[in-house]
Amino acid sequence: MLNISNNELYKTVDLTTYKSGKSIFSKQYYKVLNKFLLVFAIFVLIILFLPWTQNITGNGLVTTLTPEQRPQTIQSQIPGRIEEWYVREGDIVKKGDTILRISEIKSEYFDDLLIERTNQQINAKSSSVNAYDSKVQALERQIEALIEERKLKLEQTQNKLLQAKLKVKSDSIDFEAAKTNIAIAQRQYNRTETLEKEGILAIKDVEEKRLKLQETQAKLISQENKLLASKNEVINAKVEISTVKASYADKISKAQSDKFTAESSGFEAVAEVTKLQNTNSNYIVRNSLLYITAPQDGFINKAIKGGIGMTFKEGEDLVGIMPANYDLAVETFVRPIDLPLLHIGEKVRVQFDGWPAIVFSGWPNVSYGTYGAEVIAIERFISDNGKYRVLLAPDKTDHSWPEVRVGSGARTIALLEDVPIWFELWRQLNSFPPNYYQPEGKSKEAAKEKK
Repeated sequence: MLNISNNELYKTVDLTTYKSGKSIFSKQYYKVLNKFLLVFAIFVLIILFLPWTQNITGNGLVTTLTPEQRPQTIQSQIPGRIEEWYVREGDIVKKGDTILRISEIKSEYFDDLLIERTNQQINAKSSSVNAYDSKVQALERQIEALIEERKLKLEQTQNKLLQAKLKVKSDSIDFEAAKTNIAIAQRQYNRTETLEKEGILAIKDVEEKRLKLQETQAKLISQENKLLASKNEVINAKVEISTVKASYADKISKAQSDKFTAESSGFEAVAEVTKLQNTNSNYIVRNSLLYITAPQDGFINKAIKGGIGMTFKEGEDLVGIMPANYDLAVETFVRPIDLPLLHIGEKVRVQFDGWPAIVFSGWPNVSYGTYGAEVIAIERFISDNGKYRVLLAPDKTDHSWPEVRVGSGARTIALLEDVPIWFELWRQLNSFPPNYYQPEGKSKEAAKEKK
């Protein structure tokens, strides 16, 4: 029958004599076959014009919607040594429950009375601060007393100066009177001498006038001495005022210097007290870090550092915990060529590992076992696997997601534009990307911007 042999049996054997041969080689058989092929061609032609939803597929993992709900490890902020465990793997813990107790490995924190001794140092330094404050107040009172005393002393010396000036004025008046008296005595003496020469007066009268003249001259010299002494008293009073000002300025300056020294020492003591208080607070917080507690409600996944007596550095992972309350999400990865086709808010179908599903990627409405999701975040930078990360959240308008665990696999189908099947076949044969389009909201905004 395949015409590969030189012995041509179809020429020697009549196939129409057989029942099957009669059915095949009859004209009625060809009519049925032609009808079947025609119906099949019409059916295929109709199918080619049926709608097909373009999509972008990707593989991902089940994760949580917010970072604080994702599995995490608990670290210690200080280096230490494991002393006691309070939980086992798989236990449920509440926020604040103690997971394990550690101890110090640094020698400067071995003292059990470290906080009490630091408090004693704080109290001693606080007393020193109070003493400096009292000294400053005493020096302020001393300065005020010196200023008041200087004021009184200056008033006293100024009164002396005024008295000396008045005495100078009085002595100058007496000196002028003495000058007048000596002039009068000189005229009387000259007149008496003239009359004596004329023989009118006796020599005795001349001698009396000479004596009186000499007494007047002596009084003039005395008054001049008194005037000079009064002027010296004025000068002495001025010198005394300067001396009082200089003396009290020196005393007040010394008191102020002592005050500033006391204030500086007080400030240093305050700084030391603050430093000790800071150190004490650090000690208190460090003591609280000796108990590792749960940051939130969850399940203990794995004890990374096991056993008793193991030492670790600060920041090392000690135990893993999975939050008890979380909102599921799916992170999937798409190729860079498909990234421009995705936008926030687009609908996505998700198929979870371990859950039976019948998927028709082009007809998501007839797919079975897939769940609705929505794009809520698209990564701005490419991941290590050469693709972009897309975060999906459950679609509230669709069926609720099953109880899948974080970390399980998922396959995602991002729904794009509806096109005829013939167009999709043509696109696939030519390896063209899906139609690039913008969501309706963004296209309207872009049109407004162009206007």
